[in-house]
Amino acid sequence: MTTRDFRQIQWDSQLEEDCRRIVRQAVSEDLDRGHDLTTAALIARDTSGEAAFVARQTGIACGLQAAKIACEEMDLNVAWQAYLADGDTLAPGVSLASYSGTARDMLTGERVALNLLCKLSGIASLTREYVDRIAGTKAAIYDTRKTTPGWRHLEKYAVRCGGARNHRTGLYDAVLIKDNHLAIAGHSGPLSEAVTRAREFVQQQLGSGTSSTIIEIEVDTLDQFREVLPVRPDIVLLDNMAPEQLTQAVRLRDAEAPDVQLEASGGINLNTIRAVAETGVDRISVGALTHAAPWLDIGLDWKT
Repeated sequence: MTTRDFRQIQWDSQLEEDCRRIVRQAVSEDLDRGHDLTTAALIARDTSGEAAFVARQTGIACGLQAAKIACEEMDLNVAWQAYLADGDTLAPGVSLASYSGTARDMLTGERVALNLLCKLSGIASLTREYVDRIAGTKAAIYDTRKTTPGWRHLEKYAVRCGGARNHRTGLYDAVLIKDNHLAIAGHSGPLSEAVTRAREFVQQQLGSGTSSTIIEIEVDTLDQFREVLPVRPDIVLLDNMAPEQLTQAVRLRDAEAPDVQLEASGGINLNTIRAVAETGVDRISVGALTHAAPWLDIGLDWKT
């Protein structure tokens, strides 16, 4: 069976620059006129402080590198020392990092750092819940493009920290033929023709190196699945199929095209994902990892 996969996001220079861009935007939102009015009014310039970012609930840490970058990008007179790494397990009362320096700067930068930590840790934590639910099966969990505009790379990084895998990053790095493409294109022939057409386009337009470009097509019935199987797309997305249908699709694939990967998607949640994984599908994509993850409760505890 094919081992080709989508690009997997990791912490690198591109992700770091994405983080700096987000921090700059956050700073402009908080300091539109250049001042933290409350802090400037009440806190003397020479006041120092010491604090720690502390987990209030169980989860998975993510955003520690991002929070450190926030301190750097805001040019704060503070020292940041991480105690954990992205992907580590959290429990209530566990300190993620120490935070010390000029009290004014600490207060000004507190919310930006917390927003990064809470949002990204929330995604990583929910992702880990999904991963744990399918332990012992062959399936892998994937995210989707249902991400916050401007945050896609960071959110997909958080998914990786939670133990799942990244689906395509954008519209540019894979072909995913969906029903809307076929409807708008006026395609009325066999679905296999759409796969062949897409494959030929990639080869003609993108030239060398296109053998790594994944071709995926969405189907929502077993009849459609039977249509596309002979042309062997890299992945077939089985949309909103019941576990019984997914099991049948797996049997057909195993018998006729064992190199084709099967991805289940559509309405899958924590209560249903185990049954989906036990059908034998290879991949399960879950948009909720990024669009429905609650923030993890993390606070800044000051030492007095």
